[in-house]
Parts: sequence; structure tokens; C-alpha cells
Amino acid sequence: MFASSTEEVTDGYASACEQLWGTVPKDKSGLNETSSCVTSASSASSKQSLNEGSTSSRHGPSSGTASGDVLTLASFILGGSERTSCSSGSTNAGASVVVVVVEGRGLARGEIGMASLDLKCPELVLSQFADTGTYAKVITKIHILVPVEILMPDTASEKGKGTKLFNLITENFPGVPFTPVQRKYFNEKKGLEYIQQLCAPEFSTVVMEVQAKYYCLAAAAALLKYLEFLQNSVYVAKSLKVSFKGSEQTAMIDSASASNLELVVNNRNYRSDHTLFGVLNHTKTPGGARRLRSNILEPLVGVETINTRLDTIQELLKDEELFFGLKNAISHFLDIDQLLSVLVQIPKKETVLAEAKIAHIIQLKYTLDLVFIPLKQMLLKNRNTALLKAYSTTLEDNRFDMILEQIKTVINYDTTYIKDSFKMRTQKCYAVRPNINKFLDIARKAYTEIVDDIAGLVNQLGEKYGLPMRTSFSTARGFFIQLKLEGLTLPEGKLPSEFIKVTKHKNNYGFTTADLMKKNSRCEEALREIFHISYVVICQLLRTIHEHIHCLYKLSDALSMLDMLLSLANACTISDYVRPEFTDTLAIKQGRHPILERIGRQQPVSNNSYISEGSNFVIITGPNMSGKSTYLKQVALCQIMAQIGSFVPAEYACFRVADQIFTRIGVDDDFETNSSTFMLEMKEISYIIHNASDKSLIIIDELGRGTSAEEGIGICHSVCEFLLGLKAFTLFATHFLELCQLESLYPNVENQHMQIQHTRSGDTGAESVVYTYLLNRGSSEERHYGLRAAEMTALPSTIIQEAKTIASKVSQQFLARHHTDPETQRQRAVYHLSTRLLQTARNSRLDPDSLRMYLKGLKKQYEAELQTAGQAVDAEEQ
Repeated sequence: MFASSTEEVTDGYASACEQLWGTVPKDKSGLNETSSCVTSASSASSKQSLNEGSTSSRHGPSSGTASGDVLTLASFILGGSERTSCSSGSTNAGASVVVVVVEGRGLARGEIGMASLDLKCPELVLSQFADTGTYAKVITKIHILVPVEILMPDTASEKGKGTKLFNLITENFPGVPFTPVQRKYFNEKKGLEYIQQLCAPEFSTVVMEVQAKYYCLAAAAALLKYLEFLQNSVYVAKSLKVSFKGSEQTAMIDSASASNLELVVNNRNYRSDHTLFGVLNHTKTPGGARRLRSNILEPLVGVETINTRLDTIQELLKDEELFFGLKNAISHFLDIDQLLSVLVQIPKKETVLAEAKIAHIIQLKYTLDLVFIPLKQMLLKNRNTALLKAYSTTLEDNRFDMILEQIKTVINYDTTYIKDSFKMRTQKCYAVRPNINKFLDIARKAYTEIVDDIAGLVNQLGEKYGLPMRTSFSTARGFFIQLKLEGLTLPEGKLPSEFIKVTKHKNNYGFTTADLMKKNSRCEEALREIFHISYVVICQLLRTIHEHIHCLYKLSDALSMLDMLLSLANACTISDYVRPEFTDTLAIKQGRHPILERIGRQQPVSNNSYISEGSNFVIITGPNMSGKSTYLKQVALCQIMAQIGSFVPAEYACFRVADQIFTRIGVDDDFETNSSTFMLEMKEISYIIHNASDKSLIIIDELGRGTSAEEGIGICHSVCEFLLGLKAFTLFATHFLELCQLESLYPNVENQHMQIQHTRSGDTGAESVVYTYLLNRGSSEERHYGLRAAEMTALPSTIIQEAKTIASKVSQQFLARHHTDPETQRQRAVYHLSTRLLQTARNSRLDPDSLRMYLKGLKKQYEAELQTAGQAVDAEEQ
């Protein structure tokens, strides 16, 4: 299907592609040798080539590219319009995903279709969903994908009058190139045809799923058509993994929240691993790392799936042999997704990729050998959990045997993948079995003779000069001579004149001769001939195994999931984690901050957390630096860990599944969008109000600090009252103590505070504050703690004293107005009792005697609250 009119990618294109492939995390070097058959649609050279036909031709035609074809491409795809390439320096170096976004028009506005394809992994991901006017879901999904290029219909950016969605995307992703594609290529019928042609049989059910999803099909048509003209290769029929991912299948974490919580990137140092991903990432394969990152940014919402993962982790922790055996087996695998990506494509220029294709077939054989020996041995024993049983069944697929047997009819039994460049070169040279092609046998005999001649030449030179010379090889230099001087001196203190291109490192010399350089050239010619003939043989082999190759998708899925679960299990062995439960309540006993626990020199202070439908709004007060922000992040991080199927840092943990996680943390100006601190706060809280649901988890830290105290309190109060109308679990940290009155107005509000202790020096009598970082019930009794923080600075004491006087007068006026209605207290007691009884009825697993004791305790608590309300009435009458 991908018949391209371009001839050959440019040198710049290929180099950009090599750079792209070199950024895979924990990459296995063998896959990066010559992987230019998968070209990046984002590389600078490709963009220059495509724009040569547009009005601003900044660069001349690249060598090896037919300029007429490029002109056709530019007009065909772009329709004469220029692509927008914003600050290229900020483009993510490891990005390899091309994303297409299309929005419905007229009455269908807000209906979004998305298609994305990772150039390192042959998986076409389709999405279609209804979005709000803020387009929060689209922006979040694009952030998670980390695109290398974004495509939209040219009508979305027509004549500078971009649609709201176009403007939001270009504003949120200034470093990602944007390419307009003619609207006529967004054709849902063509998209469905492409998917039917290319989808592997294992995933064919997706056709039924998407056949009525017109917008994602239209996006798929445009994406595949675009890649057809950029990728210089043909996808094999029935070879792509196609999946549909709706927005309801995972929890949504917006990009600001992901940044605030430092899920995958540390805010102080982007290279640091002090993130949730860094804490949990003990993966051994690039696929496992990618899966873990994706799950952290998009946690699960299905309790059954989460519990299946937790069961598997529990079995891994109990069975030490299984844990270490699987870990060792998986660590030897290459990046199967990347290997698949090159195996399911047929390049246009064959000779250029001959050596790479030989390497790929060796890597495929190496991968299948690993499946049959260590991995099967570990998984085929009696396993208890459903997930391990399912993956054990996956490995029983007889297509793995069929592919390996077909490979062994052409490839030598002892050929395997080796990291060493010279040994791997030899493996590629002798990969194809003898007597399959007589011309190949002759070429290899010639190559062997040349290598023997080189070894003989070096021996002769060593005897001639009486020096311990040996033959060495490097990819850059080919064969050269190495000399190590140990207790020897060179005649006349220097090397003989016939030795050229000399390099020296301490007592080690590297050099060559004119004769050796000639033999190197002959050696390279012989190798090229061997690789070319081997390539022809291997292409015939690939044609026979292409119909079975898609079984590797199942292997890739099994490996990446097992790797991720082993990584999560490994995190449990480093710290004391507990298996979480899922009910309608968030309850954490002695929970700890997972990142702080990893980087801290001492164990962080642990805290309890409890949020239920009866008290779903918690207001947290306390002095500066008392630990409020750390505690809020701790709860959110534990929630995310639980929803990806991980154990959590606590003694006991129970969670309600959150469909969305929102955070409003930090008080920084945003110079890029010209937003002050207050305006940024309002934008973030507006986003939460418009998108929060009853099942959300909301974290708000320091709202309203960017304006006057009166306005800040007013905004906080009104925002709190709006959120109280939802059943969302909300943690609201504030310095506005006036908000604590909400507890007397609403029964589902609970005040908590960070406790501090005061100590007085015996010598000087000076008072100091000790931060306990412990969370207690009730509002903070501390007053003027900001002034205590100011005392630690160099402010004059007279200013501090004057501030204390004025603050005391204001506080007295506030306390005089503070009043709790006894009737409200009674209603609150009744509300708390009813919600606790409902919660017990839903979730209790107590035996009859324990349940009786618990209910008696509830009764005593209820009577105590009524008594408090009665005492308030008596005090009023007096």
C-alpha cells in the first residue's frame, strides 16, 4: 500500500534517523547499527525536503532526492500551505510519535478523532471521544504521547484564523512541529480500508470497534497517507498492531498535575530520577520502561485489572526463584517493538540496508532462542495467578516454533547476537548457512583469505621490528595494529616511518600501514558482496515468515508487562510497601511519601489519611514549612501507585478508584503566557471546576494567595462551596484560617492541621518552633506563624513587633465573630453516624463479634457528639 514517489532519503535524513533511534531508553546497541529503514517524519532534513516546493525555499534539494518528486509531495500533502515549525530546540530528543488530530464541524464540534503511530513500534493507536470547550482530554493525551510532529487538517489553521483547538495545541506544544494536511485526505472510508489491509489477525476485532468511529478513521487515513510519502518503505499486509483506546479506560492526569507531582520529570533537574517513575523503574527492557511510564501517566480505573496485577506482584514476592529467574531471563531481551518495526517494513533501497537486515534476522533468532530456553522454563511451571497463566499460554503459541525452524533452515544454528562490533560483524558475515548460495560461499572464502593475509602481515611486521604487535579491529578504522609497550623501548624512541595514523594512550599505540589500508579496502569490498548476497537470501526467508511475524506482538506485550510487574515487585523489596485494597473510602495508615523516602537520608515522617463520602472535603492548615504540600503530594502519589497495580508505602492502604486526579500547587508567574501568579491560579482552578466529577481526587494547595486577603478568602470560600456540591475527594491546604468555619456549616467538611511544638532555650529563654510534620484533627491553633518565619530573617525587630500587635487585634475581631450553632452540631453528628453505618454495610468484612464491638463504638462516638452539642446549648443560655 505504501508506494512512494520519493527515491531515497537524504544523508541528513538518515543521520537524523540514527539520532532518533539512539535515544531509546536502555537501548540494546545491536538494533541501532543501521536502522534507517524506519525514518522519522520529524527530522529536520525531511521537513526541509518537504518544504522545497513551498514559497520559502530556504534550502536547495538534498543529494539523492528527486526535486520534482519533492515538489509533488509538498503540494500533494500540504496543499501549498507551509508547515509551522516552532522553536525546534525544545523538541523532545527521544520523541518518535506522529499524531493526527481532527475535530468534528458544526453540531459535531467537540467530537475529537486522534490517530498516532510510534516510528519505533509498529502500533497504530486510535482514539475518539467528546471533549469540553477547554479540550483538556486532547491536550493531556498529546502530552502523554510526547509527539515528534502533530498533523491537523489545513482548514483548522486557514489563513491564520486557527480554530480554538489549533490555537490551544500550538500554544501548549510550542516546540513540536505542526503540519497542515489537506482536508480531503481525512477520509473515513479510506481509513477503514487501510486498517483492514494492515491490521494483524490477532487485533482484527478492532475493526468492529472503530467502523462507526468516523473521526478516528479519518485521522488514521491522513496519518497513513502522510507516512506513505515520508517513510520510504512499505508496510507488509496484516502486520500492524491496531488498537482503540477510549478516554474512559484510564484515569486522566492533566499535564500540570503530572508536572506538580513530578511523575516522570523532576522539576529542579530533568535528568534526575527523583520522580515517581525513577522510584518504581527497575525495568530491564525499553518496552518495560515505556509501559511503566505510560501507566503512571494514565493509571487504570478497572479494579479487576488492578487486582490481577497485584496478585501477580504478590506471587513474585512470595516465590523467590520465580522473581529472580524471570528477572534474569527478561534482562537478555532486545527491544522487540523496535525489532518488529523494521521487520514489518520492506525498504525501497535494498543494498543500503543489507547489513542491517542481516542483523535484524540474527536478533530475531536470538529473541526466539531466549523464549524457548529461559523464559518458558520459568513460566511453564505451576503458576497461581491468572496473568502468569495467560502469558504462559502465550508462549505456547506454535508460531514461535515455526518461525525459529524456518530461520534455522537458512541461518546457522550457532549464530547469535553479540554486542562486540567485530564479533557481530563476523556473525553477520557467516550468518547464512553454507551450500545455500555458491556465490556466497565463494565471497566468504575470499574474505577469509584477506583476513588471514592481514593477520600474516601484522605478524611479519612484528618479527621485522621485534615488537609485540597484534591485530585489532574497530568499526571506525577497520583492521589496525596495536602495540603495548611494557618494559620495552622503541628504537630511536619513535615508531618506524612506515607506520601511519598513529594514536597513543599511555603505553598503548594504535597505527596502520599503506599495505594494511589497501587490504582493509579489499576486505570491505568482499564484505559488501557477502552482505548483498546474504540479504537476497534473507529477504526470501522473511517472505516466508511474514505471515507469522505478528505473533511477536503478543511476546512484546507479555515481556513489557512482566518487566513492569517485576519492577514494581522490586520496589517492594527496597522499601516496606503494602498491598492496597479498593472500596469507596480512602484510608491510609502510616503512609509515606514514596519519592522523599527514596532520596531522604532518614525515614520520612508517616501520616494517616482518611477520606470518605461522609467527610470528603478536608481542609488542612498549619505554619509555613510544616509539611502541608508534601503531605498532599504523598496522598496523590499513593493513589496513582495503587491504580497502576503497585504496592504502596504504608502499613495499610485502601483507596477509592479516581477517574481524574487534579492538582493546584505552586505560586509562580508564567512568562510564556503572560500570566501573573493570580491569573495562573484562576486558570488552573477554572480547569478543575469545569472537569471534576464525583469520582475525582482534587488536591489544592494555597489558592488565592496572589491577591488581597479579602478577595483570596472570598474566592477560596466560593470554590470550596462549589466543590462541596460534588462527591469528589478534596484535600484543600490553606493559610486562610477563616475557611475552617466551613466545618460548622457543612457536615462533610473536616479540619486537620500540621502540628508544631514550641521549645524555649534554657540559656537565653528564646522560643523556637519544632516541626513534627504530623497531621492532627482540628484546625491550627497557631496564629501569626508567618511572623515567626519572618523572625528568622534579617527584618528589624521593631517591624516584627509592630506586625504582631496589628495581627493580634485582627485575630481578636475574627474570634469574636466565630460561632458554632448547636443545631448544626446535632445534624453533623447524625450525618456522620449515617454515613459510617452505610460504609460499614457496604465494605465490612468483620466477624459478628467484632462488628458488634465496632457498632458499640459508633454509638458512643455519636452520643459524645450529641453531648457536646448539648453543652453548647447550655453555654448559650447562660
